[in-house]
Amino acid sequence: MAAYAIGSLTLHNTDWQQEYGARMPALIQKHGGKILAKAPTQTLEGQPVFPGIAVLIEFPSEQHAKDWNDDPEHVPLRKLRSSGANFDLALVNGV
Repeated sequence: MAAYAIGSLTLHNTDWQQEYGARMPALIQKHGGKILAKAPTQTLEGQPVFPGIAVLIEFPSEQHAKDWNDDPEHVPLRKLRSSGANFDLALVNGV
């Protein structure tokens, strides 16, 4: 069953984005993932849940998503991203 990593990114600066953008797609693909969406959100009802940019990544399974998140190659990318953004990440299993 597919699983979806849903991230919310609030940018403070863009200094980190070039290196991060060059390395993250390969790490996602390594674990069978595919970026489905990456854009500012529009709130249709209630309070804004994702205040900045939302990212939606599909993985073949929950385990694939967890393996991606726990991959040692992810550690320096997280540090790089945190130098210029706040990021929240949730995992949702598909139906």
